[in-house]
Amino acid sequence: MSRLRIFDETRPQSPLAEIDEHAAIAAELGKVGVRFEQWQASQPIVPGASQDEVIAAYRGDIDRLMGEEGYQAVDVISLTPDHPDRAALRQKFLSEHTHSEDEVRFFVAGAGQFTLHLGGRVYDILCEQGDLIGVPDGTRHWFDMSEAPYFVAIRLFTNKEGWVANFTGDDIASRFPRMTPAA
Repeated sequence: MSRLRIFDETRPQSPLAEIDEHAAIAAELGKVGVRFEQWQASQPIVPGASQDEVIAAYRGDIDRLMGEEGYQAVDVISLTPDHPDRAALRQKFLSEHTHSEDEVRFFVAGAGQFTLHLGGRVYDILCEQGDLIGVPDGTRHWFDMSEAPYFVAIRLFTNKEGWVANFTGDDIASRFPRMTPAA
């Protein structure tokens, strides 16, 4: 189940709010300029589906978002608990960083945890199958996929070269809860 926890940036031990109803999560994130939607596949997707098959199943929503926001490229990324580089890939985005373009991810399967640092608050969002999150460019955030990652995600880009992590040097991410693997 998708979840939003909101913390004061100085109090990682206790959330100010915890929301698990999708419309309420979307409304709360919308207040800080973050897109949060749910998408449904237009056709069945089988395990091991190709990138083209996954994109085709969500083509209507992808085209709508590309038209609204000007994204130019789309791809699919997949990670499983047995991936040999899973620890290095996880570590790559665990520290607070920004990007010079939006970070847009749609979870076809599995889950990931985006944590945003905005206006003295920390927004911890557990995204699961069916969730789309759009983190605006320049937003301080970090991403955790857990020690045993499992997800298939569609990524949308304006320019893939713009999606480089610019680390802030702030150690805030180390003080907040990490994602735990699904049971």
